[in-house]
Amino acid sequence: MSILKDLEFRGLLHQITDREGLNKKLSEERVVLYCGFDPTADSLHIGSLLPILTLRRFQLAGHVPLALVGGGTGLIGDPSGKANERTLNGPEVVEAWSQSIKNQLSRFLDFSTEIENSAELVNNYDWLGSLNVIEFLRDVGKNFTVNYMLAKDSVDSRITKGISFTEFSYMILQSYDFLKLNETKNCSVQIGGSDQWGNITAGLELIGKSTTDRRAFGVTLPLVTKSDGQKFGKTEGGAIWLDANKTSPYQFYQFWLGTADNDVVRFLKYFTFQSQEEIERLEAEVAAEPGKREAQKVLAREVTKLVHGGEALESALNITAALFSGDIQSLSRVEIEEAFKDVPSTTLEQDDVALIDLLISVGAAPSKRQSRQDIESGAVTVNGVKVTDLEATTKQLGRLGESYLIIRRGKKNYFLVKFE
Repeated sequence: MSILKDLEFRGLLHQITDREGLNKKLSEERVVLYCGFDPTADSLHIGSLLPILTLRRFQLAGHVPLALVGGGTGLIGDPSGKANERTLNGPEVVEAWSQSIKNQLSRFLDFSTEIENSAELVNNYDWLGSLNVIEFLRDVGKNFTVNYMLAKDSVDSRITKGISFTEFSYMILQSYDFLKLNETKNCSVQIGGSDQWGNITAGLELIGKSTTDRRAFGVTLPLVTKSDGQKFGKTEGGAIWLDANKTSPYQFYQFWLGTADNDVVRFLKYFTFQSQEEIERLEAEVAAEPGKREAQKVLAREVTKLVHGGEALESALNITAALFSGDIQSLSRVEIEEAFKDVPSTTLEQDDVALIDLLISVGAAPSKRQSRQDIESGAVTVNGVKVTDLEATTKQLGRLGESYLIIRRGKKNYFLVKFE
Protein backbone atom coordinates (compact mmCIF):
# COMPACT_ATOMS: atom_id res chain seq x y z
CA MET A 1 0.00 0.00 0.00
CA SER A 2 1.38 3.43 -0.95
CA ILE A 3 1.89 5.99 1.79
CA LEU A 4 -1.00 8.16 0.53
CA LYS A 5 -3.36 5.17 0.36
CA ASP A 6 -2.38 4.22 3.90
CA LEU A 7 -3.01 7.78 5.10
CA GLU A 8 -6.33 7.76 3.29
CA PHE A 9 -7.38 4.48 4.94
CA ARG A 10 -6.52 6.00 8.31
CA GLY A 11 -8.50 9.16 7.60
CA LEU A 12 -5.38 11.31 7.87
CA LEU A 13 -5.70 13.26 4.61
CA HIS A 14 -7.73 16.38 5.30
CA GLN A 15 -6.45 18.69 2.56
CA ILE A 16 -3.82 18.20 -0.12
CA THR A 17 -2.69 20.69 -2.74
CA ASP A 18 -2.05 18.27 -5.62
CA ARG A 19 -2.88 14.66 -4.82
CA GLU A 20 -1.94 13.26 -8.24
CA GLY A 21 1.32 15.20 -8.45
CA LEU A 22 2.39 14.30 -4.92
CA ASN A 23 1.53 10.63 -5.39
CA LYS A 24 3.68 10.55 -8.52
CA LYS A 25 6.59 12.24 -6.76
CA LEU A 26 6.36 9.88 -3.77
CA SER A 27 6.39 6.84 -6.06
CA GLU A 28 9.39 8.03 -8.07
CA GLU A 29 11.81 9.41 -5.49
CA ARG A 30 12.73 9.76 -1.83
CA VAL A 31 10.90 12.87 -0.68
CA VAL A 32 11.97 15.29 2.06
CA LEU A 33 9.06 16.63 4.13
CA TYR A 34 8.72 18.68 7.28
CA CYS A 35 6.41 19.60 10.09
CA GLY A 36 6.91 22.40 12.60
CA PHE A 37 6.41 22.31 16.36
CA ASP A 38 6.49 25.62 18.22
CA PRO A 39 7.78 25.53 21.83
CA THR A 40 4.77 26.95 23.68
CA ALA A 41 5.48 24.78 26.76
CA ASP A 42 8.25 22.56 28.07
CA SER A 43 6.51 19.50 26.60
CA LEU A 44 4.35 18.56 23.65
CA HIS A 45 0.92 17.11 24.40
CA ILE A 46 -1.03 14.41 22.58
CA GLY A 47 -2.47 16.97 20.18
CA SER A 48 0.99 16.88 18.56
CA LEU A 49 1.03 13.10 18.23
CA LEU A 50 -0.85 13.02 14.93
CA PRO A 51 1.74 15.02 12.93
CA ILE A 52 4.64 13.33 14.75
CA LEU A 53 3.39 9.85 13.90
CA THR A 54 2.61 10.96 10.34
CA LEU A 55 6.26 11.97 9.94
CA ARG A 56 7.14 8.50 11.25
CA ARG A 57 4.80 6.87 8.70
CA PHE A 58 6.55 8.73 5.88
CA GLN A 59 9.96 7.63 7.18
CA LEU A 60 8.85 3.99 7.38
CA ALA A 61 7.74 4.37 3.76
CA GLY A 62 11.31 5.39 2.82
CA HIS A 63 11.07 9.19 2.88
CA VAL A 64 13.08 11.77 4.87
CA PRO A 65 11.33 13.64 7.71
CA LEU A 66 12.51 16.98 9.06
CA ALA A 67 11.18 17.81 12.52
CA LEU A 68 11.34 21.59 12.85
CA VAL A 69 11.40 23.14 16.31
CA GLY A 70 10.19 26.73 16.13
CA GLY A 71 12.82 28.41 18.25
CA GLY A 72 12.28 31.53 16.14
CA THR A 73 8.54 31.46 15.45
CA GLY A 74 8.00 30.45 19.09
CA LEU A 75 9.16 33.95 20.01
CA ILE A 76 6.39 35.44 17.84
CA GLY A 77 3.28 33.29 18.39
CA ASP A 78 1.01 31.60 15.87
CA PRO A 79 -2.48 33.16 15.69
CA SER A 80 -3.93 30.00 14.10
CA GLY A 81 -6.81 28.65 16.13
CA LYS A 82 -6.35 31.24 18.87
CA ALA A 83 -9.06 33.71 19.87
CA ASN A 84 -6.65 36.09 21.59
CA GLU A 85 -3.05 37.24 21.43
CA ARG A 86 -0.53 34.84 22.94
CA THR A 87 1.65 35.84 25.87
CA LEU A 88 5.19 36.26 24.57
CA ASN A 89 7.91 34.22 26.25
CA GLY A 90 11.52 35.28 26.65
CA PRO A 91 14.42 33.89 24.57
CA GLU A 92 15.84 31.83 27.46
CA VAL A 93 12.48 30.19 28.13
CA VAL A 94 11.84 29.42 24.46
CA GLU A 95 15.37 28.03 24.06
CA ALA A 96 14.92 25.70 27.05
CA TRP A 97 11.51 24.55 25.81
CA SER A 98 12.95 24.01 22.32
CA GLN A 99 15.57 21.64 23.73
CA SER A 100 12.92 19.68 25.65
CA ILE A 101 10.81 19.30 22.51
CA LYS A 102 13.85 18.21 20.49
CA ASN A 103 14.42 15.44 23.02
CA GLN A 104 10.81 14.32 22.77
CA LEU A 105 10.78 14.27 18.97
CA SER A 106 13.88 12.07 18.94
CA ARG A 107 11.84 9.23 20.51
CA PHE A 108 9.66 8.85 17.44
CA LEU A 109 11.94 9.31 14.44
CA ASP A 110 15.07 7.42 13.42
CA PHE A 111 18.03 9.81 13.38
CA SER A 112 20.58 7.06 12.73
CA THR A 113 23.20 8.09 10.16
CA GLU A 114 23.40 4.44 9.10
CA ILE A 115 20.17 4.68 7.12
CA GLU A 116 19.69 6.64 3.89
CA ASN A 117 16.46 8.32 5.00
CA SER A 118 17.73 9.47 8.38
CA ALA A 119 15.48 12.05 10.04
CA GLU A 120 16.85 15.46 10.95
CA LEU A 121 16.01 17.98 13.65
CA VAL A 122 16.14 21.63 12.61
CA ASN A 123 15.49 24.85 14.51
CA ASN A 124 14.20 27.86 12.57
CA TYR A 125 15.95 30.24 14.98
CA ASP A 126 19.14 29.25 13.11
CA TRP A 127 17.99 31.32 10.11
CA LEU A 128 15.27 33.58 11.51
CA GLY A 129 17.49 34.79 14.37
CA SER A 130 20.01 36.36 11.98
CA LEU A 131 17.57 37.96 9.54
CA ASN A 132 18.11 41.58 8.58
CA VAL A 133 14.76 43.37 8.87
CA ILE A 134 15.20 45.59 5.80
CA GLU A 135 16.33 42.71 3.58
CA PHE A 136 13.54 40.49 4.88
CA LEU A 137 10.85 43.05 4.15
CA ARG A 138 12.27 43.77 0.66
CA ASP A 139 13.03 40.18 -0.42
CA VAL A 140 10.28 38.24 1.35
CA GLY A 141 7.60 40.63 2.55
CA LYS A 142 7.09 42.11 -0.94
CA ASN A 143 5.68 38.75 -2.07
CA PHE A 144 2.65 39.06 0.23
CA THR A 145 -0.19 41.52 -0.24
CA VAL A 146 -2.19 42.56 2.80
CA ASN A 147 -5.38 41.49 1.04
CA TYR A 148 -3.95 37.99 0.52
CA MET A 149 -3.04 37.69 4.20
CA LEU A 150 -6.38 39.05 5.41
CA ALA A 151 -8.18 36.35 3.43
CA LYS A 152 -6.51 33.56 5.45
CA ASP A 153 -8.69 32.04 8.18
CA SER A 154 -5.96 32.36 10.82
CA VAL A 155 -5.96 36.14 10.33
CA ASP A 156 -9.58 36.76 9.33
CA SER A 157 -10.90 35.09 12.50
CA ARG A 158 -8.88 37.53 14.62
CA ILE A 159 -9.64 40.79 12.84
CA THR A 160 -12.70 41.69 14.92
CA LYS A 161 -10.88 41.05 18.23
CA GLY A 162 -7.64 42.56 17.04
CA ILE A 163 -4.33 41.08 15.94
CA SER A 164 -0.92 42.63 16.48
CA PHE A 165 1.58 43.11 13.66
CA THR A 166 3.73 40.56 15.52
CA GLU A 167 1.25 37.70 15.08
CA PHE A 168 0.14 39.05 11.69
CA SER A 169 3.70 38.47 10.46
CA TYR A 170 3.75 34.83 11.61
CA MET A 171 2.46 33.58 8.25
CA ILE A 172 5.37 35.21 6.42
CA LEU A 173 7.92 33.70 8.82
CA GLN A 174 6.49 30.18 8.42
CA SER A 175 6.43 30.66 4.65
CA TYR A 176 10.09 31.63 4.81
CA ASP A 177 10.79 28.42 6.78
CA PHE A 178 9.34 26.37 3.93
CA LEU A 179 11.35 28.31 1.34
CA LYS A 180 14.55 27.96 3.36
CA LEU A 181 14.12 24.19 3.78
CA ASN A 182 13.20 23.89 0.11
CA GLU A 183 16.43 25.64 -0.89
CA THR A 184 18.81 24.04 1.62
CA LYS A 185 17.30 20.59 2.29
CA ASN A 186 15.41 19.95 -0.96
CA CYS A 187 12.24 19.78 1.16
CA SER A 188 9.16 19.65 -1.07
CA VAL A 189 6.31 18.78 1.33
CA GLN A 190 5.00 20.44 4.46
CA ILE A 191 2.45 18.71 6.68
CA GLY A 192 0.47 20.17 9.57
CA GLY A 193 -2.87 20.35 11.31
CA SER A 194 -5.93 21.61 9.49
CA ASP A 195 -5.48 25.01 11.14
CA GLN A 196 -2.15 25.37 9.28
CA TRP A 197 -3.62 25.28 5.78
CA GLY A 198 -3.32 29.05 5.30
CA ASN A 199 0.29 29.13 6.48
CA ILE A 200 1.24 26.12 4.34
CA THR A 201 -0.33 27.45 1.13
CA ALA A 202 1.34 30.82 1.76
CA GLY A 203 4.66 28.98 1.84
CA LEU A 204 3.84 27.30 -1.46
CA GLU A 205 3.10 30.73 -2.95
CA LEU A 206 6.47 32.05 -1.77
CA ILE A 207 8.34 29.06 -3.19
CA GLY A 208 6.51 29.45 -6.48
CA LYS A 209 7.51 33.12 -6.73
CA SER A 210 11.11 32.45 -5.70
CA THR A 211 11.98 29.53 -7.98
CA THR A 212 10.81 28.04 -11.26
CA ASP A 213 12.40 24.60 -11.07
CA ARG A 214 11.07 23.28 -7.75
CA ARG A 215 7.59 21.93 -7.04
CA ALA A 216 6.24 21.83 -3.52
CA PHE A 217 3.15 20.36 -1.87
CA GLY A 218 1.06 20.86 1.24
CA VAL A 219 -0.86 18.28 3.27
CA THR A 220 -3.01 18.88 6.33
CA LEU A 221 -4.28 16.38 8.87
CA PRO A 222 -7.77 16.37 10.40
CA LEU A 223 -8.60 18.09 13.65
CA VAL A 224 -8.93 15.32 16.24
CA THR A 225 -12.28 15.49 18.00
CA LYS A 226 -14.25 13.18 20.27
CA SER A 227 -17.67 11.92 19.23
CA ASP A 228 -19.31 13.43 22.33
CA GLY A 229 -18.09 16.90 21.42
CA GLN A 230 -15.47 17.12 24.19
CA LYS A 231 -12.03 18.43 23.32
CA PHE A 232 -9.54 15.67 22.57
CA GLY A 233 -6.55 15.40 24.88
CA LYS A 234 -8.14 17.18 27.83
CA THR A 235 -9.20 15.66 31.16
CA GLU A 236 -10.33 17.07 34.49
CA GLY A 237 -6.66 17.18 35.43
CA GLY A 238 -5.71 19.18 32.33
CA ALA A 239 -3.84 18.31 29.14
CA ILE A 240 -2.34 14.87 28.45
CA TRP A 241 1.37 15.53 28.02
CA LEU A 242 4.10 13.45 26.37
CA ASP A 243 6.42 14.18 29.31
CA ALA A 244 6.18 11.40 31.92
CA ASN A 245 6.78 13.94 34.69
CA LYS A 246 3.68 15.90 33.66
CA THR A 247 1.43 12.95 32.77
CA SER A 248 2.61 9.63 34.20
CA PRO A 249 2.66 6.53 31.96
CA TYR A 250 -0.13 5.05 34.10
CA GLN A 251 -2.32 8.15 33.67
CA PHE A 252 -1.43 8.17 29.97
CA TYR A 253 -2.45 4.52 29.62
CA GLN A 254 -5.71 5.11 31.48
CA PHE A 255 -6.59 8.03 29.20
CA TRP A 256 -6.45 5.82 26.11
CA LEU A 257 -8.10 2.91 27.90
CA GLY A 258 -11.10 5.14 28.58
CA THR A 259 -11.70 5.85 24.87
CA ALA A 260 -15.36 5.61 23.88
CA ASP A 261 -16.52 2.84 21.55
CA ASN A 262 -17.53 5.48 18.99
CA ASP A 263 -13.95 6.82 18.87
CA VAL A 264 -11.70 3.80 19.38
CA VAL A 265 -11.48 2.52 15.79
CA ARG A 266 -10.74 6.01 14.48
CA PHE A 267 -8.04 6.49 17.12
CA LEU A 268 -6.52 3.09 16.29
CA LYS A 269 -6.15 4.31 12.71
CA TYR A 270 -4.75 7.68 13.78
CA PHE A 271 -2.36 6.76 16.56
CA THR A 272 -1.17 3.16 16.05
CA PHE A 273 0.69 1.24 13.38
CA GLN A 274 -1.68 -1.71 13.44
CA SER A 275 -2.41 -3.17 10.01
CA GLN A 276 -5.66 -2.60 8.15
CA GLU A 277 -6.60 -6.24 8.75
CA GLU A 278 -6.00 -5.99 12.50
CA ILE A 279 -7.95 -2.75 12.79
CA GLU A 280 -10.87 -4.26 10.89
CA ARG A 281 -10.78 -7.28 13.23
CA LEU A 282 -10.88 -5.00 16.26
CA GLU A 283 -13.71 -3.00 14.70
CA ALA A 284 -15.71 -6.23 14.44
CA GLU A 285 -14.90 -6.98 18.10
CA VAL A 286 -16.24 -3.57 19.16
CA ALA A 287 -19.49 -4.27 17.32
CA ALA A 288 -19.87 -7.85 18.57
CA GLU A 289 -18.55 -7.68 22.14
CA PRO A 290 -18.05 -4.06 23.24
CA GLY A 291 -17.88 -5.07 26.91
CA LYS A 292 -14.52 -6.81 26.38
CA ARG A 293 -12.98 -3.47 25.35
CA GLU A 294 -10.25 -5.29 23.44
CA ALA A 295 -9.82 -2.42 20.98
CA GLN A 296 -9.30 0.05 23.85
CA LYS A 297 -6.70 -2.23 25.43
CA VAL A 298 -4.78 -2.51 22.17
CA LEU A 299 -4.97 1.27 21.65
CA ALA A 300 -3.75 2.02 25.19
CA ARG A 301 -0.91 -0.52 24.97
CA GLU A 302 0.32 0.58 21.56
CA VAL A 303 0.29 4.33 22.18
CA THR A 304 1.79 4.06 25.69
CA LYS A 305 4.61 1.88 24.36
CA LEU A 306 5.22 4.30 21.47
CA VAL A 307 5.46 7.32 23.75
CA HIS A 308 6.97 5.94 26.94
CA GLY A 309 8.61 2.61 26.02
CA GLY A 310 8.15 -1.01 26.99
CA GLU A 311 9.17 -0.77 30.65
CA ALA A 312 6.77 2.11 31.33
CA LEU A 313 3.98 0.16 29.64
CA GLU A 314 4.64 -2.88 31.82
CA SER A 315 4.51 -0.68 34.91
CA ALA A 316 1.22 0.88 33.78
CA LEU A 317 -0.23 -2.59 33.17
CA ASN A 318 0.99 -3.76 36.59
CA ILE A 319 -0.62 -0.78 38.34
CA THR A 320 -3.86 -1.28 36.42
CA ALA A 321 -4.02 -4.97 37.32
CA ALA A 322 -3.19 -4.29 40.99
CA LEU A 323 -5.88 -1.64 41.37
CA PHE A 324 -8.46 -3.78 39.58
CA SER A 325 -7.77 -6.82 41.75
CA GLY A 326 -7.11 -4.88 44.95
CA ASP A 327 -3.66 -6.49 45.27
CA ILE A 328 -1.81 -3.22 45.76
CA GLN A 329 0.85 -4.88 47.93
CA SER A 330 2.50 -6.04 44.70
CA LEU A 331 3.25 -2.43 43.70
CA SER A 332 6.75 -1.02 44.00
CA ARG A 333 7.48 2.30 45.69
CA VAL A 334 7.77 4.03 42.30
CA GLU A 335 4.51 2.47 41.10
CA ILE A 336 2.71 3.60 44.27
CA GLU A 337 3.87 7.18 43.69
CA GLU A 338 2.72 7.01 40.09
CA ALA A 339 -0.63 5.31 40.73
CA PHE A 340 -1.68 7.62 43.55
CA LYS A 341 -0.09 10.82 42.29
CA ASP A 342 -3.37 12.72 42.14
CA VAL A 343 -5.36 11.23 45.03
CA PRO A 344 -5.88 13.12 48.32
CA SER A 345 -2.84 12.64 50.55
CA THR A 346 -1.49 13.56 53.94
CA THR A 347 1.90 13.28 55.60
CA LEU A 348 2.38 11.86 59.12
CA GLU A 349 5.35 12.46 61.38
CA GLN A 350 4.25 9.89 64.00
CA ASP A 351 3.57 6.21 63.48
CA ASP A 352 0.79 5.52 65.96
CA VAL A 353 -2.36 7.29 64.75
CA ALA A 354 -5.78 5.74 65.21
CA LEU A 355 -7.41 4.71 61.93
CA ILE A 356 -10.65 6.41 63.02
CA ASP A 357 -8.81 9.75 63.26
CA LEU A 358 -6.78 9.11 60.12
CA LEU A 359 -9.89 8.69 57.98
CA ILE A 360 -10.96 12.20 59.00
CA SER A 361 -7.55 13.80 58.43
CA VAL A 362 -7.21 12.40 54.89
CA GLY A 363 -10.77 13.38 54.00
CA ALA A 364 -12.17 9.86 53.75
CA ALA A 365 -14.82 10.55 56.42
CA PRO A 366 -16.37 13.77 57.77
CA SER A 367 -16.62 12.66 61.42
CA LYS A 368 -15.62 10.00 63.94
CA ARG A 369 -19.13 8.64 63.83
CA GLN A 370 -18.86 8.11 60.07
CA SER A 371 -15.36 6.65 60.46
CA ARG A 372 -16.62 4.05 62.94
CA GLN A 373 -19.59 3.23 60.74
CA ASP A 374 -17.40 2.77 57.63
CA ILE A 375 -14.91 0.55 59.47
CA GLU A 376 -17.61 -1.61 61.07
CA SER A 377 -19.43 -2.06 57.77
CA GLY A 378 -16.28 -3.24 56.00
CA ALA A 379 -16.10 -0.24 53.68
CA VAL A 380 -12.47 0.53 54.54
CA THR A 381 -9.40 -1.30 53.25
CA VAL A 382 -5.84 -0.42 54.17
CA ASN A 383 -2.98 -1.60 51.97
CA GLY A 384 -5.42 -3.88 50.17
CA VAL A 385 -6.72 -5.53 53.35
CA LYS A 386 -10.20 -4.92 54.77
CA VAL A 387 -10.04 -3.47 58.30
CA THR A 388 -12.96 -3.85 60.74
CA ASP A 389 -11.06 -3.29 64.01
CA LEU A 390 -12.13 0.04 65.54
CA GLU A 391 -8.92 0.11 67.62
CA ALA A 392 -6.58 -0.24 64.63
CA THR A 393 -3.62 2.16 64.41
CA THR A 394 -1.14 2.99 61.69
CA LYS A 395 1.60 1.16 63.61
CA GLN A 396 -0.38 -2.07 63.43
CA LEU A 397 -1.36 -1.66 59.78
CA GLY A 398 2.18 -1.48 58.43
CA ARG A 399 3.52 0.29 55.36
CA LEU A 400 3.94 -0.28 51.66
CA GLY A 401 7.21 0.63 50.00
CA GLU A 402 8.49 1.47 53.49
CA SER A 403 6.80 4.87 53.42
CA TYR A 404 3.16 4.57 52.38
CA LEU A 405 -0.23 3.54 53.62
CA ILE A 406 -3.06 3.33 51.07
CA ILE A 407 -6.65 3.69 52.24
CA ARG A 408 -9.63 2.82 50.11
CA ARG A 409 -13.16 3.75 51.13
CA GLY A 410 -15.82 2.05 49.04
CA LYS A 411 -14.84 0.83 45.57
CA LYS A 412 -12.98 3.77 44.02
CA ASN A 413 -12.11 6.36 46.67
CA TYR A 414 -8.38 6.16 47.39
CA PHE A 415 -6.30 8.16 49.87
CA LEU A 416 -2.54 8.15 50.35
CA VAL A 417 -0.69 8.51 53.66
CA LYS A 418 3.02 9.28 53.58
CA PHE A 419 5.32 8.79 56.57
CA GLU A 420 8.28 11.06 57.11
